[in-house]
Amino acid sequence: MTDRRVSPLRNFANFIRAERGRLTRQWMHAVSIEADLVEADKLTYQQLVDHLPEILDELCVALDAEDLERVETSIERDAKKHGNVRWRQGYRIEELVRELDLFQQVLVEALEEFIERDKTCTRRHESRARRLIAEAFSVVTYASIKEVVAERDRTIDEYTGRLESANQELTREHRLVGDLHESRMQITRSVVHDLRNFLNAFSIALQLIERAPSKTDTALALANRQAADMKQLVDQMVEYSVVLGDSAPLVLEPVDLRELFDELVASTGPSIEAKGLALRSVFDAALPVVTSNRLKLKQIAVNLLTNAIKYTKSGQVELRFATLDAGHWTMRVSDTGVGIAPADADRVFDEFERAAGDDIPGTGLGLAIVRELCRVLDGQIEFASREGVGTTFEIRFPLRVQ
Repeated sequence: MTDRRVSPLRNFANFIRAERGRLTRQWMHAVSIEADLVEADKLTYQQLVDHLPEILDELCVALDAEDLERVETSIERDAKKHGNVRWRQGYRIEELVRELDLFQQVLVEALEEFIERDKTCTRRHESRARRLIAEAFSVVTYASIKEVVAERDRTIDEYTGRLESANQELTREHRLVGDLHESRMQITRSVVHDLRNFLNAFSIALQLIERAPSKTDTALALANRQAADMKQLVDQMVEYSVVLGDSAPLVLEPVDLRELFDELVASTGPSIEAKGLALRSVFDAALPVVTSNRLKLKQIAVNLLTNAIKYTKSGQVELRFATLDAGHWTMRVSDTGVGIAPADADRVFDEFERAAGDDIPGTGLGLAIVRELCRVLDGQIEFASREGVGTTFEIRFPLRVQ
């Protein structure tokens, strides 16, 4: 029978206890030089160390007993605390996982150092120690991420509750304004629908991490894609609120349309090519410098191009700037996408309306933003579309906005 008091794994646990300070400093150095760990640079020593000493102690207990199960509950508890702290400190999920990976690497290097010193440590002991370290950090990573997502869920629920409360208050105060009430309820439904989709994806990612730790990278990629979509949702809602709430006088300036056109082609070209589409760009060399607002013109074009790319699976997207007559010029964006059904034509520019099904992500605010900006710049927008063939949006702008 093996004497556990002199087991190489127990000796390794004692080695970790004795070298804990040095190992912690090694980990902190690795964190400090890791370019992707942005939030860690803002923390003090104590804030950064957090609950890792407790987790390390529990790992040592597992090595003593050569069994993770007896300390798994304690590790999960401390890992949740760690995830909660990192959430409040502003960590992204990939930052949380990366710093834990670095700590695991430090321990694996410590094991290799220990093996050099302790000749009683056989390959079986080494394999067992590596497995215990990997299993422990799998538990820590899963529990930490789960806590971060739970905190995010609670925050979203809180914001959603506030939004619904605001809608209820609006209903009471403006009962007779039916259109306003329906608009606000539509906002709630649309936002909650999108948030639910994001949360479902986070849940799938967590299940994947729990069931197959080796696929953590795949799960994190899924979670990060959903986080990016959530950010896009918030950004477009902010953009729309800014457009609607902008009461400042319109700032007019000379706008070189050639420069703006080239910038749009350069910025959207990679997205179009990445989707396997062709970009057709046509600029009328006779176009003069116009008097308008460059940023608002760019917002209009970007929203139209984004929509065209989103709803086009094959073919091309076209951007055209052309002279119309002595007092006007036109901006045209066309695509070979899914098109717009005749029944949907009347509500294309309404808030939170989308021309296609839920399989194509988006907020349904892009064309509402375009409509409002066109109003500000005296633009007249028209569109033509055929289902399965494509859509063309054309806006007539004055050469000099009054």
